[in-house]
Amino acid sequence: MSSTYDQEIEDLLALYQRQRAGATETRRRIKETTGTATAPRQSVKVTVSAQGDVTRIEFPTGAYRRLTPKELSEALLTTIAEARRDALEQVARLADLQLPSGASAAGLLGGTADPTALLPETPGMPDEVRDYLENGRSTGGDRG
Repeated sequence: MSSTYDQEIEDLLALYQRQRAGATETRRRIKETTGTATAPRQSVKVTVSAQGDVTRIEFPTGAYRRLTPKELSEALLTTIAEARRDALEQVARLADLQLPSGASAAGLLGGTADPTALLPETPGMPDEVRDYLENGRSTGGDRG
């Protein structure tokens, strides 16, 4: 016969497995994320990966031909930076789904949030489960 504690432990394990599956799905979606930006007058279009690596550079129109080398260089650098911001914003939105309420992936990624503030000193669990794990028995009487 299983005790109430056994059920609580099974529930905690099931919660952990759901959280892990959610994190795996978020990771998959992040890996598929791309950011894209187009320069003014469509002189250049850039696509980057979630990690910010340039994966594609396009020249949708002939507008780039009218740019000086310096202007084209500036257009490329600016557009790459915009595409990276786009990818980072998308990744942050996906990551926010896995974070506790009030936490922001943008804050974590930008270095403005303290990641240790997101985690409790000790894992949350009912006192009975904590007592059972620490002592192997319940101090609240026989519940099983």
